[in-house]
Amino acid sequence: MDAELFPRGRREIAPGAVHLPDWLDAGRQRHLLEACRGWARPPAGLRTVRTPGGGTMTARQVCLGRHWYPYGYARTVVDGDGSPVKPFPGRLGELAREAVTDALGPGAPGADPATVYDIALINFYDAEARMGMHRDSDESCDAPVVSLSLGDTCVFRFGNTESRTRPYTDVELRSGDLFVFGGPSRLAYHGVPKVHAGTAPHELGLTGRLNLTLRASGFPPEPAR
Repeated sequence: MDAELFPRGRREIAPGAVHLPDWLDAGRQRHLLEACRGWARPPAGLRTVRTPGGGTMTARQVCLGRHWYPYGYARTVVDGDGSPVKPFPGRLGELAREAVTDALGPGAPGADPATVYDIALINFYDAEARMGMHRDSDESCDAPVVSLSLGDTCVFRFGNTESRTRPYTDVELRSGDLFVFGGPSRLAYHGVPKVHAGTAPHELGLTGRLNLTLRASGFPPEPAR
């Protein structure tokens, strides 16, 4: 890529909300994309999410660790094929804690190894997909949310904790970018109003955008069977 006219650097969007451009190098992006392709296959694969009002989300989703559906978590794909959800890999937990450390510092909540990241929501956006303003509020833990982008560039709208309306800040997220939000911004409304089709790095071999959201549920582990 040509040198940036205005090079992108670390940016605090709001207290506890930090954007780190180009956090994943090309090799890590390819490795993560290959893993996502495996997770997207059935059973418990990529699905269309249906809302309680009968609508559908335009971004398709697959979950790891626990299955998210509006508005709760389950161990099986209760709104899909009914299969057990795929396990959450330990390496994603390590990646989440590394991300929090780099974005918020080694002393930040979520950077400590005692924080158990155990849920991943992986959303796939084609050129027409969007995500309305919402909060990640179905967890019992306030550890920061870690968001990783692969593929097409998007406009990520990061708002306030009170409403879906202004004030908000639009951030351009490109392939490899990291966005972490915790602390006073943990329950901020956020969404994706636009995806810029055809902007993914050619060498990645991805048409569309993948967003991996890593979360610590705070839920007690299920007893061994």
